[in-house]
Amino acid sequence: MSATILVYDQDADRYAGLIRLPPRRSAEVRRARNAEEAAPILGDVDVLYAWKFPPALYAKAGRLRWLQAMGAGVEWALTPELPAGVTVTRAPGIFGPWIAEYVVGWCASVTQRMSAYLEAQSQRRWLSGVLPDRLRGKTLTIVGLGDVGRAVARAARAFNMQVIGVSRSGGPTRGVSRVYQPRHLERALAAADFVVLAVPLTAATRGLVGAIQLAAMKPGAWLMNVARGPVVDDGALIDALRARRIGGAVLDVFAIEPLPADHPLWSAPNVVITPHVAGPSTPEELTPIFNANLARYLAGRPLRHIVDRSRGY
Repeated sequence: MSATILVYDQDADRYAGLIRLPPRRSAEVRRARNAEEAAPILGDVDVLYAWKFPPALYAKAGRLRWLQAMGAGVEWALTPELPAGVTVTRAPGIFGPWIAEYVVGWCASVTQRMSAYLEAQSQRRWLSGVLPDRLRGKTLTIVGLGDVGRAVARAARAFNMQVIGVSRSGGPTRGVSRVYQPRHLERALAAADFVVLAVPLTAATRGLVGAIQLAAMKPGAWLMNVARGPVVDDGALIDALRARRIGGAVLDVFAIEPLPADHPLWSAPNVVITPHVAGPSTPEELTPIFNANLARYLAGRPLRHIVDRSRGY
């Protein structure tokens, strides 16, 4: 089998340069950095290796059979415009280790009182009256126990944190002492010193954390969102932060990105804002997964890591 592959990304040249064809297989690799470059060539495309492909262009891709998503989330791909016959695959195992380090690092920044020490340093004050705390014994609630959530759980356990989780099934997960179903979300949040959101964005998770859920958290607990911005109700979070009903928030994802300069989250107390970097997509890590599936595709074998459209992940 032969195929025409379109690599769609601002960094398309780097991604395309890492594609490796299996022996005795042929394929044409084309690249586009934007919709204007992609539109004229879509009619010949069988395989799309892309990030945030414009939905309106699917209508031009009559031969498209497989979409490999760059990045951790796939909600951008699962639009009504995507033909039913197109298989969507994801890239598991890449983002969990990155995000686990991000989460543990920011948890440690809280327990080590880093902001207090940095502020004192800027004022040339010797802050001997403030002592650090330990991660050991702190409770981490992970909402979403997929690839990312399980990687976070492993990292947290290495620091002897108590890990509980929330998953759709509520089934046991290695390294997680107790797993709740979503209907018991508030109970899981109430036990936490740190809450990490690691769910995909679906109809069920949009607005998952609002005023009721934030009210269930301890006054000193921190919320970390490494999932998608719309999982959290921004207005409710800002109210909770301003009223000091929770300890703080570490936010890497937002409903609108980049976060507008006039957004009230910038000035909310005890907020850390990072620019969607907790789990970066790198061509060197993602493309080997694409190459492995490409070999299967060209050989007529079933693809791996297929997204379940009915679940949204």
